[in-house]
Amino acid sequence: MATLKEVEIKIGAVKKTKQITKAMNMVATSKLRGAQQKMDAFRPYALKFAEVLGSLAEKAGEEASPLLIPREEVKKIHVILCTSDKGLCGGFNSHLTSMAEKFAKEKSEQNFEVVFTNFGKKGRDRCRRSGFQILSEHLGIVGAKFGFNIASVAGQKTVDGFLDEEYDEVYIVYSEFVSMARQTPVIQQILPIQPIESGEKKAEEEETPYLAEHICEPSTDELLGDMLPRHVYVQLYSALLETSTSEHAARMTAMNNATKACDDMVETLSLAYNKARQASITADLMDIVGGAEALKG
Repeated sequence: MATLKEVEIKIGAVKKTKQITKAMNMVATSKLRGAQQKMDAFRPYALKFAEVLGSLAEKAGEEASPLLIPREEVKKIHVILCTSDKGLCGGFNSHLTSMAEKFAKEKSEQNFEVVFTNFGKKGRDRCRRSGFQILSEHLGIVGAKFGFNIASVAGQKTVDGFLDEEYDEVYIVYSEFVSMARQTPVIQQILPIQPIESGEKKAEEEETPYLAEHICEPSTDELLGDMLPRHVYVQLYSALLETSTSEHAARMTAMNNATKACDDMVETLSLAYNKARQASITADLMDIVGGAEALKG
């Protein structure tokens, strides 16, 4: 059984850990508020952009841009993996990296070459351990303040690589923010650009025709030449915002759970301390009583 001093030291250590987890919870909560506001402000723009692009793409057809045309033979796949730079956020990073690794291994078994671009140290480290080729890495972005220029620069390199036939498909793996308690790993193809849904299904599962609402000036082809690459930037920026918000929410939840676990440990250790103290007092009383009886004898 642990001595009183050992239990007392453990209680002090757990209380200090609780102070750290509580402080990290407060920091994550503060950062989450700003990241969520930024994400919520960008979502309507991304949705409207996709709607306008769908209208233009339907008018022009697939042959309007090479970014819309699937390759006849796919040999090389590029995966953009968005994770955080720091840990202490539960299974947030492991879920993302596991999904990306599983996808890459499945494609490798089908004789496709898979390369990675990493946003975040956790994803980069996992790719290095798994032996995947890394084209580029961007650190210190997810979880921090960043602007659209980060996505536009990385997106332009991705588009140029696709047009130069360095790879044939591009996928992005990120965490979709659903709620404070739920962040869902998502894998999405961004190149070649998939057909954008342009109507809602009826009860009979029939698609309604898309009603174009946009007047184009200049021509549709000229607009698509500028909007299709920008669509990739928008998708990448949206994924980074979603992942950043999800990271703060996951860390806030993890630190909140850790704080509660510290309270439970302090309660358990305090009970053990009281039992040890009671046993020590009982032993001292027995010694006193035994000494008194010996003197009487």
